[in-house]
Amino acid sequence: MGVVGPNGAGKTTLLKAALDLIPRLTGEVRYFGERLGSVRNRVGYMPQSVSVDWDFPATVADVVLMGTYGTLKWGRRPSRESKRAAAGALERVGMDGFERRQIGELSGGQRQRVFLARVLAQDPDLFLMDEPFAGIDVASQRRIMGVLDGLREQGRTVMLVHHDLSTLTRICDRVALVNVELVAAGPIDRTLVPENLRAAYGGSSMDWAGADGGRE
Repeated sequence: MGVVGPNGAGKTTLLKAALDLIPRLTGEVRYFGERLGSVRNRVGYMPQSVSVDWDFPATVADVVLMGTYGTLKWGRRPSRESKRAAAGALERVGMDGFERRQIGELSGGQRQRVFLARVLAQDPDLFLMDEPFAGIDVASQRRIMGVLDGLREQGRTVMLVHHDLSTLTRICDRVALVNVELVAAGPIDRTLVPENLRAAYGGSSMDWAGADGGRE
C-alpha cells in the first residue's frame, strides 16, 4: 500500500506515530490485533534516507545485522543464523561483497539497498518504508522493485511512503491519499481520481501528474 500526498501532508509523521517514534495525541495503533510492543519483531521499518547519520562508523555488515537484534537476548552476540540471514539479505538486494565497506562510503542507492537488507534480515510480516526510492539510481530502483515483487509473492504486507504518482501503479495496488488528514484510501484506480487529487494537491491535472511530495 502506498501513502502519497503533497509536501508537508504528514506522510512521514504518520509512519513515525504508528511506530511510537513520536507521541500521538489520540488513538491507538494495533498490529495483528496487538500493541506494537508485543509484536515488534513482526514489524520492520526502513527510515527515510535523510534521517540517518551516514558519518556513524559502521560497516555494511554491522548495519544489516542490526535487523536481527530484536531476536537477541541482552548481552548476546549475533548467532550464526543471524549472520546467515544478514548475508542472504545482502544478496537479495545485490550488495553482497560490500560487507566490510563503511556505510558512509556508499552511494545513495547502495545505502538504500543496505537499509532494505537490514529490514529483510529481520524477516517481518509487515514492512513500513519511508521514501525507499528517493534520490537513488535506476539500478537500485529496479533492484528494490524486484525485492518488493518478491515480498508480495510471499504474502508479506508493505506500506510505503512514495512521492511519484506516475510510478505508483508499478509498486502498489492500494493507496492512501493524505493531506494532514486522510483524503481517500482504497484501490488505486478508485482512489486517484480527479476529485480526490484536487482535494489533496489542488491545482490542475498537470500538477498531479508531476506531483512530488519531496521530504518532510
